[in-house]
Amino acid sequence: MSAVEAADVFHRARGRTLDAFSSEKEREWKGPFYFVQGADTQFGLMKAWSTGNCDAGGDEWGQEIRLTEQAVKAINKLNPRPKFFVLCGDLVHAMPGTPWRQEQTRDLQRVLKAVNQDIPLVMVSGNHDLGNAPTAETVEEFCQTWGDDYFSFWVGGVLFLVLNSQFLYDASRCPALKQAQDHWLDQQLNIAEQKQCQHAIVFQHIPLFLQSIDEDDDYFNLTKTVRKELADKLTRAGIKAVFSGHYHRNAGGTYQNLDMVVSSAIGCQLGKDTHGLRVVAITAEKIVHRYYSLDELSQGGVEEDLKEMLKE
Repeated sequence: MSAVEAADVFHRARGRTLDAFSSEKEREWKGPFYFVQGADTQFGLMKAWSTGNCDAGGDEWGQEIRLTEQAVKAINKLNPRPKFFVLCGDLVHAMPGTPWRQEQTRDLQRVLKAVNQDIPLVMVSGNHDLGNAPTAETVEEFCQTWGDDYFSFWVGGVLFLVLNSQFLYDASRCPALKQAQDHWLDQQLNIAEQKQCQHAIVFQHIPLFLQSIDEDDDYFNLTKTVRKELADKLTRAGIKAVFSGHYHRNAGGTYQNLDMVVSSAIGCQLGKDTHGLRVVAITAEKIVHRYYSLDELSQGGVEEDLKEMLKE
């Protein structure tokens, strides 16, 4: 599937917003709703991980296709429907410019084409989508394939911000692009700080932290200096939660009033969690989230207590 063909399938972010939620009416609180978060479909990692060759492996991704198809079918069965489905990065395993990238991307787009057209897809960039040290070229490739790498949108009075976390990890090869996102983020956080939204939520691939704001630097988190600066900026603006992936395990913690939610993968598991999705319910007062295995969500759907919250 070419980028042009993909445009006909996905509500891609353009102009730093998402067309599916462009209506001014979306800025008004209309009552409780929910969305579904997934992460790390990462077509190719399961084979690469099993062979111990994560850099050059990944020439098969049939398992990830089946798991993502199961995720899509589970989401399509949900009643009531979620407002959207967000994928928090590492869509495919092959890095920019490496073998199998085009094939993995084509297969993922084919699978995601089956998502109900009434459930917009929100695509977040990860390190395997942009490279660990992104360049202007790798960012442009992502934008042409999946839509903007950072943007905001409103749903039912809630402001959602999608960040390119690779700029926070290593922007040495594209400093001007990082500066542009920093400037844009300050503008968006000013809206949140002025309490013009019911809640404000951030999506990014790399977590601020896995358990604690003071934990040691790790491949799976942002450095202490970066995470503390950003966390303080987010909390000052009243951001309620950051949802991420990258860790391939469930984790998370709190910092002041900020909930850091790390969701395990649809694809390859690196811990003891199951392939799954996170359901996030939003009411006027709170944000409640719950991780489901793909089997649980496929067979039982959203549990009744969460459904009751949506009726409040």
